[in-house]
Amino acid sequence: MECFIELWSARQVWKQLSHEERKAYLEQIGPHLENLIEKGVEIVGWGVNDEATTHRANFDFYAVWKFPTLEMKKEFEALVMEAGWYNYFHQENASGKLTTPDEIIGKLIVI
Repeated sequence: MECFIELWSARQVWKQLSHEERKAYLEQIGPHLENLIEKGVEIVGWGVNDEATTHRANFDFYAVWKFPTLEMKKEFEALVMEAGWYNYFHQENASGKLTTPDEIIGKLIVI
């Protein structure tokens, strides 16, 4: 199982679009996301990055996804690129195979 975490904020070019243009852009992405969900991709959650978060990342929104396979995660990443998402949003991502706290603690000890 792969985990993918997105952190993003709107670029000025997005803010300059009308509400109708924003809605039309987002609506064209929807069917692609629904297709991935039908294949077993899970949206763990989307949210607004709380201003009161300790050591807050400088992004306004986040999303957490689970992908059954690495190939599906790559399909999602390609979809995001093809949709031109990064033209409208400044975004940074984190991803990797889901594992256990004990495994990560072990890795922290040996680094």
